[in-house]
Amino acid sequence: MSVAVSDFEHTLFDVSDHVATITLNRPEVHNGLNRRAYDELESSFLLAHDDSEIRCVIITGAGKSFCSGDDVRAIMTGDEREDSVNRLNAVKPKPTPAASAIIECSKPVIAAVNGAAVGWGMDLSLMCDMRIASDRARFGELFVKRGLVTDLGGLTRLPLVVGVQKASELLFTGDIIDAAEAERIGLTLKTVPHDDLMAATRELALKIANNPPLAVQHLKEGLRKTTYGQHQEIGSWIAHTLGLLFETEDHKEGVASFLEKREPTFKGR
Repeated sequence: MSVAVSDFEHTLFDVSDHVATITLNRPEVHNGLNRRAYDELESSFLLAHDDSEIRCVIITGAGKSFCSGDDVRAIMTGDEREDSVNRLNAVKPKPTPAASAIIECSKPVIAAVNGAAVGWGMDLSLMCDMRIASDRARFGELFVKRGLVTDLGGLTRLPLVVGVQKASELLFTGDIIDAAEAERIGLTLKTVPHDDLMAATRELALKIANNPPLAVQHLKEGLRKTTYGQHQEIGSWIAHTLGLLFETEDHKEGVASFLEKREPTFKGR
């Protein structure tokens, strides 16, 4: 789905000095993503990819959080949940469109992680080429807590960034780590005081934008080809697997326990 910038409801898109800044703008739900927000995120990265004036992209979140992942009340319940299940159970499952748009964006992407980056929010940060964290940032792959598997960020990029053993711990436990631990394990480039986050991120973005843009774009393409593998094939497997897991009792219990603010009881079915 393609959405014009003028139609955006949940995403801000700004370009200055060849740097595009994309801001998730649903602070009232910690920048949780509903279907519309996913579509706008995809459209934002398609715009950045196609615009020859843009040489680098920053993504961040409005308010106190970077991105809390799926807006659970919207995506996991009601009509949006039914739509998501139908999409995942399509004849030929495909990667999450927003994930494909971010990973395939021809311009380097820097995540300015200003707060919680959990669930798909952590995956979003991992789909970026680099991450700079505020000292208030938190990271967590919470999918297992909802009876689901992670998207491309967690399965293809996290092990490369922090190593298979640490990735296994984060994926299997769903633990949340702070900014200091994220920097220690190499998940982020560095941690900066919260008020300095955007300035530090923009400084790096401008340094990249001042280099020859075609060379930078080919370097990014080369890294994607040599480092990250066939994300389309893996993304299709993820979509197929999520289609199965969405129908399990454990997934429904994971969502219900979250909404009811209680400990879940999983039964393996």
